[in-house]
Amino acid sequence: MTRKPVDPATKARSGRNIALGLGLVAFVILVFVVTLVKLGGNVGPHF
Repeated sequence: MTRKPVDPATKARSGRNIALGLGLVAFVILVFVVTLVKLGGNVGPHF
């Protein structure tokens, strides 16, 4: 089995896609953490 040579444009696109995906995951985590902090003590049972 031989591997096809990787086109530089394809390699660059793949790197951008990975970076964009990681950035999106980081943004979702950031929004989740900020939401938890803003809700703070309002979450949970009130006795």
